[in-house]
Amino acid sequence: MEMLTIGAFAKASRLSPKALRLYDELELLRPARVDPETGYRYYAPKQLEQARLVAWLRRLGMPLADIREVCALEPAAAAREIRAFWARVESETATRRDLAAFLVDHLSRTAPGNPGRPGSPVNPVNPSKDTAMLELRYSALSDTGLVRPANQDTAYAGTRVLAVADGFGAGGAPASSAAVEALKFLDHEPLPAGSVLNLLEDAVQGATQAVQEVAGPTAEIGTTLTAMVWTGSQLALVHIGDSRAYLLRDGGLFRITHDHTIVQSMLDEGRLTPEEATAHPQRALLLKALTGGGPAPDLDVRLHDALAGDRYLLCSDGLSAVVPEDIIRDTLTAASAPAEAARALVRAANDSGGPDNVSCVVADLVNTEPQ
Repeated sequence: MEMLTIGAFAKASRLSPKALRLYDELELLRPARVDPETGYRYYAPKQLEQARLVAWLRRLGMPLADIREVCALEPAAAAREIRAFWARVESETATRRDLAAFLVDHLSRTAPGNPGRPGSPVNPVNPSKDTAMLELRYSALSDTGLVRPANQDTAYAGTRVLAVADGFGAGGAPASSAAVEALKFLDHEPLPAGSVLNLLEDAVQGATQAVQEVAGPTAEIGTTLTAMVWTGSQLALVHIGDSRAYLLRDGGLFRITHDHTIVQSMLDEGRLTPEEATAHPQRALLLKALTGGGPAPDLDVRLHDALAGDRYLLCSDGLSAVVPEDIIRDTLTAASAPAEAARALVRAANDSGGPDNVSCVVADLVNTEPQ
């Protein structure tokens, strides 16, 4: 077989000789032959395809350890891994994008010469005119359902904090309660926009420790947690597990959380269709939750811009698993007030068999300025 020198192979693959030597050391791309006397590397033409794949994956930003695993897979499996990697990148990028937008907005408000009040929302069309003052109006409701003997959910709505937690295991009820209790102090804390993420991270650490104290060393006891904190101009979201947050805006319903479940990961990787996911036997199996066992997990934390007229729903999977999203949307749209919406959603879950505890928090952002 005709061999290519490292220089010729580098030119053909568009990888530098330095990169090829590194990939040899890392066992990503071993040469076909190494001269035993000179140590000179030679490559086979058929290795060009793998070399180009490595180069493309590096340009994609994939870590070398992940590239090694992808290159060892069959093409279909490699495609699924690349799809899953890019889904993670997009999720992380969206979080950083929201944070960057928040920081730009916050620093622009407080810059010298800016006529807006520090920390106050500014009208992007006319910066000299403050935007409308918004108020959060809310309701929380939790129900045992028609099958479970006890309620392990916790739902809470206050002037700043909205939260739903779905406990599991023998101590699921105290675990969900402990997680939510650890956030309630934010209802009474001043929340300047620039420090809300720091405050939320501190609260999340407190929630994690509280659940660990309840659960002890076992991972069999724990809770999901989906919560939002109102700053007066934005909502900060923290999420882990398969409870959900939705936004109803201009007649459209948008899910703003990502389930941390086995089935959701299979959907992300293209291994399941949405129709298959609804009937999957492991659809309730969590990948991440607050538990007593193991290290503290990473939670999703991000910021959302708020508009007058927005309606938010936080719910446990006792609702989302049995009531289709179009029914949830119609129910939220039809209800005139948060309390009415929460009652109607719980009733819809029970009308669908009520197989699980069901909890809802509904909150409206209302313009309080005189018209």
